[in-house]
Amino acid sequence: MEEKTAAAEPAPHAGCFFCTTAMPLMERVWNEATRDHFRNSRIEFLKGLRSLIDDRIAHLSRHEEPKGKHVTVE
Repeated sequence: MEEKTAAAEPAPHAGCFFCTTAMPLMERVWNEATRDHFRNSRIEFLKGLRSLIDDRIAHLSRHEEPKGKHVTVE
């Protein structure tokens, strides 16, 4: 059985400037109302994406009648 050590695995988002520097700084500066606003904004954005995906699934799932007419050629 192979053992994994914590040192062998890089931390998630280790090289990301936003995750390691900007976000912790902004969390100290923003008040609670601002944090709630941006959190709700992210939730609404994801709900919008879900709506687009659901609409596309419904469109692809529809069984439409062929629009043409079958004609026999002699």
